[in-house]
Amino acid sequence: MDFASLTPVPGGWSGETFLAEAAGERQIVRVYARPRPGREHAHEVDASLLRLVGGLLPVADALEARRADPASGMPALLVTSVLPGERGDLVLPRLDEEGLARIGRAVGEVVATLGGIAMLRPGAFVDGDLTLGGLGAPDGLPEWVAAHEDALAHWPQRELQGLREVALDAQALLDTVARTCLVHGDLNPKNLLVDPGSLAVTGVVDWEYAHAGHPFTDLGNVLRFDREPAYVEAVLGAYTERFRAPPHAALELARAADLWALIELAGRREENPVAARAERLLRAVARGGDLHAGAGKLRE
Repeated sequence: MDFASLTPVPGGWSGETFLAEAAGERQIVRVYARPRPGREHAHEVDASLLRLVGGLLPVADALEARRADPASGMPALLVTSVLPGERGDLVLPRLDEEGLARIGRAVGEVVATLGGIAMLRPGAFVDGDLTLGGLGAPDGLPEWVAAHEDALAHWPQRELQGLREVALDAQALLDTVARTCLVHGDLNPKNLLVDPGSLAVTGVVDWEYAHAGHPFTDLGNVLRFDREPAYVEAVLGAYTERFRAPPHAALELARAADLWALIELAGRREENPVAARAERLLRAVARGGDLHAGAGKLRE
């Protein structure tokens, strides 16, 4: 493959996704040059995930998964079809309340579909057969906070104590849900493609953080920063219609589940704007002792 002919796809932080053209057809090429520990077979995992959810969610076709070739220095690759649509994070700021409600309902249906794909236990996918390994994380939010306190050492002690208390209550709430499902793990508008006319979701992309986990994790992610009432109510409406849960209870569980990601992001706040924004939100939660702190508009 001629890497010089690849055009980077904007919107990600990894710089590993490119647009290519072969035999007159456009394709997406994901290059796995620096796989994280435990993601040595990431190209095979991602290909299998696309096949698993194909027909249930709008995802690309996995065309080819190529193993790394150490002799030539060629990294592992995944080649997929190109999906239509515009990134959701570019579409959302242009919408009025009616548009926010329409796109919110479409997003809520995606989250509900993921929540209905049952898994037997939590875990990380370690190979192309989607074998589950460990998640590599502590058993609960209080332990997760303790593991990240060095990275949050610049916080005032009252905020750290507030976070410890919020985490304890949030974990007790999460423990009331015993189900495990497929979790996208990074389900935010940047990773959703949308038809700008109909506002239908035309693509769910970037499955790098997918795992088997808590059913409210993805709901917490899509509602983390985008908190306009029309959007939130529509997302919750679509989700709770599927699972017959009161919207206020679903939102509480979503905020609790999202603490895992907020804590991890806050610990690397200097890496990118999303992590810095997550830290500001987490500090508001810790100061107020309230999972819903920062419920106003957070776009900047």
